[in-house]
Amino acid sequence: MLETILKEKRCFKLICGAGNEDVQEIEKLVAIYAKAGANFFDLCAKEEIVEAAQKGLRRVIPEDELKNYHLCVSVGIKGDPHVSKALIDQNKCINCGMCDSACMHKAILSEDGKYFIDKIRCIGCGHCKEACPSEAINFYCENKSLEQVIPPLVKKGIDCIELHALGTDEDEVEEKWNSLTEHFKGMLSICVDRSHLGNVKLIDRIKRLISERSGFSTIVQADGAPMSGSKDTFKTTLQTIATAEVVQNAQIPVFILLSGGTNSKSTELAKLCGVEVHGVAIGSFARKIVRSYLDRTDLFENDAIMNEAAEVAKELVNKSLEFMR
Repeated sequence: MLETILKEKRCFKLICGAGNEDVQEIEKLVAIYAKAGANFFDLCAKEEIVEAAQKGLRRVIPEDELKNYHLCVSVGIKGDPHVSKALIDQNKCINCGMCDSACMHKAILSEDGKYFIDKIRCIGCGHCKEACPSEAINFYCENKSLEQVIPPLVKKGIDCIELHALGTDEDEVEEKWNSLTEHFKGMLSICVDRSHLGNVKLIDRIKRLISERSGFSTIVQADGAPMSGSKDTFKTTLQTIATAEVVQNAQIPVFILLSGGTNSKSTELAKLCGVEVHGVAIGSFARKIVRSYLDRTDLFENDAIMNEAAEVAKELVNKSLEFMR
């Protein structure tokens, strides 16, 4: 059970990207990391993506062990980067290609000298916008009704739903959370950071949302700097440790996961700082270190290549779990 791996502090969550709609990449990512020892997978809230993840699991995990692997889908409030997509204004674009160079997810397409966003691969990380010298890139959010999105996913067999709430609109956060609690009775997760909320407001939000839930039926994903973990340094992961400490000090009955800027040093830094967590969620860095394998068309046919990819991922998984014990 998901609750068990959290209680035992052996939860490694692979973040495939809340906006990542590439079914082939999802299948490969899940297969590689499941083979490497990851046991929790965060996905875009679409049926075909959940199916791709389940297919990836079945490629490497025996049928009688699948119950030990858990799937989470992510939804968000308007403006949250995790559920946003980039859009290039062709009237401002100077076709310099800086966005293409900055994108880690190969979500920039070029056609006749012009650049466009591949919506399927874009995860809203914002690196393209930061690199653009002509301010031609903005973001939009597809606001979908959770009443329509969630029930089909529940039927697919998900174990958790996460609400990304990196913003100040308390009414929308409340509305989305209430909708989730109405349509899903399993583990819920809320992803929060301190970019817009101070410590007091952050804890007030968490306490309010979990007030009618039983103890330890909620995960708080302590986000440091969303989608910034491509660098493997202590500094990159510093803010997630600070956010986790704020939640820990509040002594509320929730599971705490590190996220946002997480890398191979996250749980080590948490231990050095005396911050106890129940798991770690790694996205950008985890995807980066296996990127060359994701691009291979023979990954599932070539056992040597699959094993090599899993060994790369396993080093990250093992190191992360080691410092939580």
